[in-house]
Amino acid sequence: MVDIVVTPGSVVAGTNSTRDIGTAGETITAGQPIYLDATTNKWMKSDNNGTGTRQVHGIALNGASLNQPVSIHKAGDITIGAALVAGTDYWLSGTAGGLCPRADLATGMDAVQVGIAKSTTVLAVDIQDPGVTLA
Repeated sequence: MVDIVVTPGSVVAGTNSTRDIGTAGETITAGQPIYLDATTNKWMKSDNNGTGTRQVHGIALNGASLNQPVSIHKAGDITIGAALVAGTDYWLSGTAGGLCPRADLATGMDAVQVGIAKSTTVLAVDIQDPGVTLA
């Protein structure tokens, strides 16, 4: 699986960004897809190979360690700090905190679309999770 390579210092929310603020439940890097753990009420890295982690509620806008504040980009444009292919859709990968193109999804993963590239640097985040596991 080939995840996009994010430069955390280049992650910037667009002017149409919908945001939230929370507490990190583990070490998180800017640009990683994350979800809010219902048990701890803390933000964790999304992982398409994990149990209970195959969900995305946003993308981290900053790095944070356990119990530190984290800003979350929930929808809208984000300069993701990675080389994207305009018009390509990006999905939750099997690597904790990773994003990949659809072609890199494998059998047994959930189809969780995070967004579509508007350009080579900007991802239009519109998270779609139909609850489908790929056969």
